[in-house]
Amino acid sequence: MIEIRKSRERGYADHGWLRSYHSFSFADYYDPEHMGFGHLRVINEDRIQPGTGFGTHGHRDMEIISYVLEGALAHKDSMGNGSTIVPGDVQRMSAGKGVQHSEFNHSADAVTHFLQIWIEPDVTGIPPSYEQKHFDNASKKGKLRLVASPDGREGSVRIHQDACLYAGLLDRADRATHAMAPGRRAYIYVARGELTLNGQAMEAGDAAKATGPAEIVLENGKEAEVLLFDLA
Repeated sequence: MIEIRKSRERGYADHGWLRSYHSFSFADYYDPEHMGFGHLRVINEDRIQPGTGFGTHGHRDMEIISYVLEGALAHKDSMGNGSTIVPGDVQRMSAGKGVQHSEFNHSADAVTHFLQIWIEPDVTGIPPSYEQKHFDNASKKGKLRLVASPDGREGSVRIHQDACLYAGLLDRADRATHAMAPGRRAYIYVARGELTLNGQAMEAGDAAKATGPAEIVLENGKEAEVLLFDLA
């Protein structure tokens, strides 16, 4: 079964400096029908205004993935890491027993558009850790590229959970498929553009829960960028 949720049905918060769409219950947005999907707990589509950002704050026992769509995101944390995340980068921070970090858009005129993703870990109380890798457009063009996994295979970042994250860029005649192992489920999120999922139309901000189909088929793309989570 495939259940599509349209972009307009998400939660929304406008803080002035930050505009955020919530796929699942988060902060002041609460919907008991959308508390997460498997171990996937948060997908926030955030737009940070120039010269603003998230001040230093803490997390515990969560796998946090940042995926930038436009602009740049400056990261600093209590582990001593400092980096700038740009489109194509995937940053993973395992909060473990506790970490403090900040994220800013230092641009004078450009909005930073990114996805903040939280996945519940399969282990708690571990030392916090950090990883960032770049996946160029060619590696995602017309296919689903593994960018996060529990074992770091194929050059992906490593997360502490039985979950895999794939990213793809699809346009025109591109067709990407993903075989579903028995007992697993998928969450598909269209970050931008348009495509069809097993024949059903989706556009930017739309998401789908997939349980049961043996194969996920993504095609008919129009400048589409898509994330697929393969979950236990």
